[in-house]
Amino acid sequence: MATWQEHLEISQRFRDQGLAEIESGDLLPGSEKLWGAAAHAVKAVAEQRGWKHDSHAILFRAVRTIAATSGNPRIISLFQSASDLHINFYEAHLEWEALSDNAEDVSELIDGLAQVIESGLS
Repeated sequence: MATWQEHLEISQRFRDQGLAEIESGDLLPGSEKLWGAAAHAVKAVAEQRGWKHDSHAILFRAVRTIAATSGNPRIISLFQSASDLHINFYEAHLEWEALSDNAEDVSELIDGLAQVIESGLS
């Protein structure tokens, strides 16, 4: 099982790779990398707090709890953007502008969850 630090590192690496893939026009794998980046960021918080994080449903539940306890309800919509990218990997339904917006949301989510982790360390 990965540590919270490993999940956070994976998240940041996948974000960078996903953004680069989207920038180069490789939209489907870029979409999935960004979903993975978001999922690993949530897993990092969950692991730090000792929560389960082994299914989509549990990740969504963790996101709602993180949003409530951090006072940042935007985390829910940011994670939904990541989920939309996951769906895009299979359906290729997002137009460029929506895909780009969702990619920005994932980046904001990862930064926000890193702050949640940092606040839990102090």
